[in-house]
Amino acid sequence: MSDHDNIDFILEGWEYEPTTVNARLVQGDDGRDVIQMRVDLGVLQMETSGRPDGTRPEGFESVLERLRARVAEKGTEYELTEEECFDIDREFVQYYHRRICWLQLRRFEQAIQDADHTLGLMDLCRDHSPDEAWMLAHEQYRPFVLFHRIQAEALVALEEGEGAEAAVEVISLGLERLAKLFASYESTEAFEDDDIVRRLTEIREDIRERYGIGKTLRERLEAAVADEQYELAAKLRDELARRNFGPR
Repeated sequence: MSDHDNIDFILEGWEYEPTTVNARLVQGDDGRDVIQMRVDLGVLQMETSGRPDGTRPEGFESVLERLRARVAEKGTEYELTEEECFDIDREFVQYYHRRICWLQLRRFEQAIQDADHTLGLMDLCRDHSPDEAWMLAHEQYRPFVLFHRIQAEALVALEEGEGAEAAVEVISLGLERLAKLFASYESTEAFEDDDIVRRLTEIREDIRERYGIGKTLRERLEAAVADEQYELAAKLRDELARRNFGPR
């Protein structure tokens, strides 16, 4: 074993903190940036684009893209094989690790992209799973992935100058999306008590208070429609369309 095989110098210089995500961007010898994540027993290293492990399954950028191509070829009734389910499980874990690192590093656009990738994998599981229990094992995390995505998009709005009102709208639309999801699970009553819903609501109201945001444009539109102020509602609708608040 050569000196290069031993990573003691990395571990000794980077103490593991169990209460947070230990992530950093470093530059490799070839000049490319990679993400490193300190875990209890060592360090994970991930690529910043494509699959986190840097592989190209059968020439595709990811397992998700490979399987989307297979479904397009075989038809919507295609059923995933046991090996494909295993490949999906691996990709879920990889993109989870990188997503939480992006969030910790405040790289919110990248976190959104990786959340969308995971949601795409969940859609594939839902539509083509050979085993309902396996599908549900992944589907149960959809609200959690959406939480990361909504939070990241709201922070993008705050950091890139779209403004606090846009951030509030992003969270409100995200909460509506979650409400529909809970309804599809026939768990409407659980929505109000869910920790993710409560946390997003707290973040939204904190932004309102911190930035002095009253009723947003969309909330004013809803009030105008409820009060049958249709001329005002039309003007507000036009303004809302110009601002184009909504999911990326």
